[in-house]
Amino acid sequence: MSAVVDTWGWRALMKLRPGQSISDVVARVPAIESALGTRPGAVRVEQDPAHAGRCTMRVVALDPHAGAIPWPGPVARSLADPMELGVFEDATPVRVPLLRRHALIGGTTDSGKSGVLNVVLGNLAACSDVVLWGIDLKGGMELRPWASCLARLATTPEEATRLLADAVAVLDARAHASSRDNSRVWEPTASAPALVIVIDEYAELADTAPAAVTHAESIARRGRAVAVDLLTATQRPTQKAMGGGALRSQMSVRVCLRVRERRDVDLILDKGMLAAGWHPHTLDAPGKFYLLADGHNQPRRARAYLVTDDDVRTTAARYADQRPELDALSQAAIDNPVSRPAEIATGPDPEQALIAALAGAPDEGLRVADLMRLIGMGRTWIYERLQAHAAAGHARQVTRGRWRA
Repeated sequence: MSAVVDTWGWRALMKLRPGQSISDVVARVPAIESALGTRPGAVRVEQDPAHAGRCTMRVVALDPHAGAIPWPGPVARSLADPMELGVFEDATPVRVPLLRRHALIGGTTDSGKSGVLNVVLGNLAACSDVVLWGIDLKGGMELRPWASCLARLATTPEEATRLLADAVAVLDARAHASSRDNSRVWEPTASAPALVIVIDEYAELADTAPAAVTHAESIARRGRAVAVDLLTATQRPTQKAMGGGALRSQMSVRVCLRVRERRDVDLILDKGMLAAGWHPHTLDAPGKFYLLADGHNQPRRARAYLVTDDDVRTTAARYADQRPELDALSQAAIDNPVSRPAEIATGPDPEQALIAALAGAPDEGLRVADLMRLIGMGRTWIYERLQAHAAAGHARQVTRGRWRA
């Protein structure tokens, strides 16, 4: 074992005995802290990515995150720039790329979730190549201070469903244009900006607007290439709220603040993270978090910048007049009634909604993807009901993949 002393403590590269793994060391961390006489929570153990029989043990004698760290203001000017969220334990800044990435921020009440969200929003507001939409089903309490920088803000389940349906329409239009132009990705510019949808308390959306969840999952699966991204935050990262993993699996940026239950660690970070020694449930101050993102093969501890109410007001006012508008193609996908002729069909009964959608379809018919978006049901259900209606003579396939009554 060789040790190196740094500002906050020391670290050592350790060679394990044959047959031992990092899990054996992690399980013994409390005993190691006791033997070394450190404060609880001072020892970190990280796997050596090059050798299964080696690990790095870091002892943080002085907590570099003991006090709040004031936000220096936005550093990003483009979505292609990494977003600076805070400071790692080695005093280096936390820089996270968000272009063509979905992000999940999770943490219990008073863990600092809103603070992290404000840091991200402050940076996004300064970017000239991204349009921001927001969903806040707590009456806009969290996101309304940023309203001047948000092109849209949904505060009811109905508004949220419509907003996400519009985002899917934008996604489809961009995907079609990219296919036509033989372009693999949408490169955001001020005249053709990315679209980022910020959802505060995703669990509330899942509980009150199930049709909206279908749209959100579609965006999570297909949105990255065309620069339609999700930024979700939640206090309740349950399997039900996160779509049984369908949405969570698409989140390539994970920020895990303090959680109430140990099982929440795996729901936010990833399966097996708790057993591997990552313990967000022990974080002892608002704003402290674990980050798992591209460029980090395992979670890293950090503390988010502290964004005050004055910081939010000042930043929102500064960039409100500089916000871009959606490009013409994306806006047309929302406004054009031809692309979504059966909007009025959406209702509580999906069977009646399907019948009305088919009856109101244009001559060229509606795609299955259009029906999924309008009705809020999955592909399998749509196909089964279309076959049943076709057998009964109530629906027909106009051309391959397009249907009408």
